Amino acid sequence: MFSRLSRPSALVLCALPIVVLFVIVGVAPLPYAVAQPGLTADVLGANQGREVITISGVPARETKGELRMTTIVATGPSADVDFGDVIDGWFRTDRAVLPREAVYPSGQSDQQIEKHNVRDMVRSQDTATQAALGYLHKDPKTVRVSLHLADVGGPSAGLLFALGIIDKLDGDGSGGDLTGGRTIAGTGTITGSGRVGAVGGVALKTQAAGRDGATVFLVPEAECADAKSELPKGMRLVPVTTLKGAVSALRALEKGSRVPSC
Repeated sequence: MFSRLSRPSALVLCALPIVVLFVIVGVAPLPYAVAQPGLTADVLGANQGREVITISGVPARETKGELRMTTIVATGPSADVDFGDVIDGWFRTDRAVLPREAVYPSGQSDQQIEKHNVRDMVRSQDTATQAALGYLHKDPKTVRVSLHLADVGGPSAGLLFALGIIDKLDGDGSGGDLTGGRTIAGTGTITGSGRVGAVGGVALKTQAAGRDGATVFLVPEAECADAKSELPKGMRLVPVTTLKGAVSALRALEKGSRVPSC
């Protein structure tokens, strides 16, 4: 025998599973990572007491201005990201909510991913050196380049490393600085032949660059739209596809000539 429930009681009973579901979702870990602007580092300067770029075998130039590589910081693969974190990230311009597998390889521990990122950074440094010396037509047997950047992993600093090497060896090619004395930031992978590749997270990286004083940002051309989405006021975007193109754009910027834009 069943008794008939009043309408308010029935509504309470119907709503109860929904409330329980929201409570569970609110505290349960979700398969997302939350990213935000990270550190920037001037590749023409020092990092943790050591020069980022050290050149031996030939004289190196004293440089003015800055070339700042940019990073993002994301919650680790084993970090718990709950519903509140996701909602907060969606409504903030200085946060990005990304599927965890889009940030980290699946099935790997924090330590494995850290080692992978370090290997990518070392490989990026090697290809940046190859690209820069190839651009300058210099013999790697007589020009020795050492790169040091602590606590940063991944390949996205390749373009800035290559530009830093060029600035320290050749400047703008006519006695001046490649930066023109400005604070210039950017991102992009690079191949040994000088091709610049996309990296992701550029909207957050432009914010990191603006925070640290950059007024110009070099961005892989394919990521112009993403870079423009949260661009800091007064920052100039310069799209690049090759190391040669990046050097040409910086020279044009220094001389007040026409510079590509997104």
